[in-house]
Amino acid sequence: MENSNAPACDLSGMIRLSDDQVAQYQDRNLINKLFTSLSTIAIVGLSTNPIKDSHRVAEFLLNQGIKVIPVHPKADRILGEKVYSQVKDIQESVDIVNIFRPSHECAHHAEQAVKIGAKAIWLQLNIFSEEVAQIGSDSGMEVIMNLCIMIEYKHFLNARSIN
Repeated sequence: MENSNAPACDLSGMIRLSDDQVAQYQDRNLINKLFTSLSTIAIVGLSTNPIKDSHRVAEFLLNQGIKVIPVHPKADRILGEKVYSQVKDIQESVDIVNIFRPSHECAHHAEQAVKIGAKAIWLQLNIFSEEVAQIGSDSGMEVIMNLCIMIEYKHFLNARSIN
């Protein structure tokens, strides 16, 4: 995204999920449960460029008091946080591994999320992977796909403020 005023998750070219996939990978109750206990999120593909979606999403989450662990193969620090080159290198507890990578790269990161004991794998908006679904199912991990974590967290915050 080149326009800094554009939404932090690209809504163009939306992929469509079946009703069953929506029920399984975009379940509102599961999302709210994940957010209720969320304290640490690893973001794979977190860009050093402040106008990129991943950077803006990470900045938003940090501003909500959520610890962000950047995963980027070539950076040392992003948003003041130590960067890990791979998910498997993370030494601390991670609630969600949020992935900003093309669908064909996601299974590799999902396998590493399993190895570090993350509670959930979240594929960003316009990302879907049957292979990640299988990895999540086989390991007992929660899997969310084709949703922007920032947009969903804003919905969660708004719902909490109404109640």
